Amino acid sequence: MWGIPTLKNLLPIGNLTNLCASIGTVTPGGENEGNIYCIWSPFKVRREEIGNGVRYAPIDCPHALAWTNTFDEARQNLIIHCTIDKTHPDPEFVESIHAVVSDWTDGMRKALHR
Repeated sequence: MWGIPTLKNLLPIGNLTNLCASIGTVTPGGENEGNIYCIWSPFKVRREEIGNGVRYAPIDCPHALAWTNTFDEARQNLIIHCTIDKTHPDPEFVESIHAVVSDWTDGMRKALHR
């Protein structure tokens, strides 16, 4: 069985294309930042380790989007969570967020259950 340290080690900036099909390319710019090209557009992304996982934030995203990949050890659940700063976003944008979260979920399950 794996846990939070395994999860954090799996999630460096340079590994994002292997874990999420919505991210096409990554150019690491340091240990905790880099440039990604994803389904929305190119973004500079920061990675931050948090208590139970990792948070990513595209610095120049106009919607203050951020997502986290965390692990609930008590329930043994992987949690992918994404937020934006809009209460009534464009429905197409909402669909794209659901697609990205789904891609993350699929990629993480595959990576963690090898």
